[in-house]
Amino acid sequence: MAGGKIKKEKASRATTNHLQGGIPFHKSKGQHILKNPLIVDTIVQKSGIKNTDVILEIGPGTGNLTKKLLEVGKKVIAIELDARMVLELQRRFQGTPFSNRLTVIQGDVLKCDLPYFDICVANIPYQISSPLTFKLLSHRPAFRCAVIMFQREFAMRLVAQPGDNLYCRLSVNTQLLARVNHLLKVGKNNFRPPPKVDSSVVRIEPRKPLPPVNFKEWDGLVRICFNRKNKTLGSIFRQKTVLSLLEKNYRTLQALQQLQRGHSEDTEMDVSVLGDTGEDVSMDIEDERDEDEMEVENGGAGGEFSEFKEKILGVLKHGDFEDKRSSKLTQVDFLYLLSLFNKEGIHFS
Repeated sequence: MAGGKIKKEKASRATTNHLQGGIPFHKSKGQHILKNPLIVDTIVQKSGIKNTDVILEIGPGTGNLTKKLLEVGKKVIAIELDARMVLELQRRFQGTPFSNRLTVIQGDVLKCDLPYFDICVANIPYQISSPLTFKLLSHRPAFRCAVIMFQREFAMRLVAQPGDNLYCRLSVNTQLLARVNHLLKVGKNNFRPPPKVDSSVVRIEPRKPLPPVNFKEWDGLVRICFNRKNKTLGSIFRQKTVLSLLEKNYRTLQALQQLQRGHSEDTEMDVSVLGDTGEDVSMDIEDERDEDEMEVENGGAGGEFSEFKEKILGVLKHGDFEDKRSSKLTQVDFLYLLSLFNKEGIHFS
């Protein structure tokens, strides 16, 4: 009997570690509740919330952060997927002065239409970090800022600068659309249940206005460049797959322009095209093959193909990009490179 009691007590303690208000948390759904009130206070303080602000909260859980947001803002709109958490939120604030200033929407934030809001403050499930970031940045009218808790490595990719090890497509695409700053690191033991990794809070401020760039074109260029970010651009743009793709685009657009002048000059303003930021091989470039095999040698292909290769390399040489690497290029560098290619009729979408 004694042994049975010990086991029962251990099981009870283990279960309690994953409960708040009697609700079990599901790690598979990214439910890690921030339990440290000092960090909650710091997040709210660093958000710079005004008493006239409508605040969007994503994944409010049991409402620890929600309560603090209601104390400083005009209204909180909380989007929660878990019906149990929705009921807990409603129960927690029912009959309080906050009840008429809280709107709870049950649903998947990636699938529902976002309402108007001035500022977003959220501790989100980490598996939706990338699509949610770009969904927010594509929202109109643009909000003032978002203060979001991310998995630490993802957060450091968002703020990475040229030359940093974590500088990648995600860094470039996010910083094209917004100013991003790291606010604070949050250790995993500040959550219940604790996740496997540390977190960081990041401030995201959308750029107003957005840069006048065709985002499909931009994404096409950046995908190619960051497929092998530590190779020189001269090496990347000599690859057979890249040259074939760009020449196909070139021939197609030449034909289209005969029918519709100025088609390629239209600015594509749908920023959601930048949201697919997985470390993909988007151009089907086979990194496992030897670089020499992947490159088109001079005279090794048909005359037209060799001529197009020289056109590409001519652009790189003109802008002094041939020996530079994507991992070291700034936003301005990429914008300039894209403009040089476009000037020569070379497009990426």
